[in-house]
Amino acid sequence: MTSADDCLFCKMVAGQIPVTKIYEDEIVLSFLDIGPISDGHTLVIPKQHFEKLHDCPAEVLGRIFSCLGKIAGAVTAAVDSDGYNVLCNNGRAADQLIEHLHFHIIPRNTGDRLFSRWPSYKYKEGKIEEIAGAIRENL
Repeated sequence: MTSADDCLFCKMVAGQIPVTKIYEDEIVLSFLDIGPISDGHTLVIPKQHFEKLHDCPAEVLGRIFSCLGKIAGAVTAAVDSDGYNVLCNNGRAADQLIEHLHFHIIPRNTGDRLFSRWPSYKYKEGKIEEIAGAIRENL
């Protein structure tokens, strides 16, 4: 777990590391990703340090999401993309490289094949209800 003192994104929020800002208010910062997978690849973060989505209070998430659609629309228009993905990786197993909650807005164009394979499968009989029950117990 990264502390706010050691966090790359917290250093960006504090102005210690320069970013190409897209949007900023008292709670949210948005900037272009320096390692994009498509032109206009943008990150949206809470200024306060939270590691994962489920660590972040509802009020902060509400503010992030109220900005996310507007920013995504602006990114899509600016780069003239056909669509976009919004991704949020949580934990190393999900490829979260910076341990500070962040959302990727990834502009997409028809045929770009950025995410060309979705490894879906069918649940074995009874497994779907078993998993759903366990999830409900943890709410």
